[in-house]
Amino acid sequence: MKRKQPHFRHNLALARELWGEPSVAASKTLREITRQFAISVAAGDILFLNGKWYVTHAGLLRLALRRRCFGIRTLLLERFCDPAANRWVFRAVVYRGAKSKGFVGYGDADPSNVSPQVRGAEMRVAETRAVNRALRKAYGIGLCSVEELGAFSPPPPARAESSLANGSCSSNGHGTIQPRLRDQLCLLIRRFKLDPNLVKSYAADFCGTQVVSEASRESLVAFVSHLNKAAEENREALLCKLNSYASHLEVGS
Repeated sequence: MKRKQPHFRHNLALARELWGEPSVAASKTLREITRQFAISVAAGDILFLNGKWYVTHAGLLRLALRRRCFGIRTLLLERFCDPAANRWVFRAVVYRGAKSKGFVGYGDADPSNVSPQVRGAEMRVAETRAVNRALRKAYGIGLCSVEELGAFSPPPPARAESSLANGSCSSNGHGTIQPRLRDQLCLLIRRFKLDPNLVKSYAADFCGTQVVSEASRESLVAFVSHLNKAAEENREALLCKLNSYASHLEVGS
C-alpha cells in the first residue's frame, strides 16, 4: 500500500500543539521540507528546538528507505580513537544506488560533546552522527540532525522522564525540552485514546528494557513512529496488542 504523504497543515497543527506557534520563517521551512522530503512531525522525523528545526536519525533513515537507498557502510577509524578516553570516530558512506560512488560523512563523540543521558554510549553516538551526516549529504538535507547537537543539547528535566515512567501525560507548556519524545507520545495517546500505562509497558517491551527510562533515545524514537503507524493503520489491532500487557500490570501491582 502506498504510504500517505504528510500534509503541511497537519504537520503545522501538530508542531503548534507540541512547541507553540512557530515564526513565519520556521513555518516556511516546515512547508518546504514537508513538500520536498515528506517529513512527518507525528512520526518524530523532526524536532523544533530553540526556534530551529532539526531532523532526527529515525527521520533520516525513513527518508533513505523511501528513496530506496542502496546501502550504508560504516567504518571505525581506529587511529583517531582513544578507548581509554571514550573517544570514537566513524566514517560512514551512503550509496544512493548500485552505481553510486557514495556520500561520505564523519562523526566523533567523547564525554565532552555528548549529553549526560548518553554517557557511556559514545561509540554508538559517533556512528549515528557519521551516518546522519552522510545521509544529509546524500539527500540534500540542509537541516542539522538533533543527534549532532551533542553537549549543546540541554538534558530533559527529570520530571519529563518520571511522568512517562508513571504513565502521566500532563502538559508542561511550551518550554524547551530536549528530546520532545514524551510530548509526541502523549499526543498520540490523547489522539487515539490509548491507555498510558499499557503504552508504557509496550514501549519498554519494544525497546527491550525493563522500564522505559532505561531505553535509548533512538529506540524511543522508533517506538513513537511505530505506535503512530500502528494506530493509523489499524487501531483495533493496536488495542488488542496493548491489552495483552494488562496481565503484566496486574502481576506487577
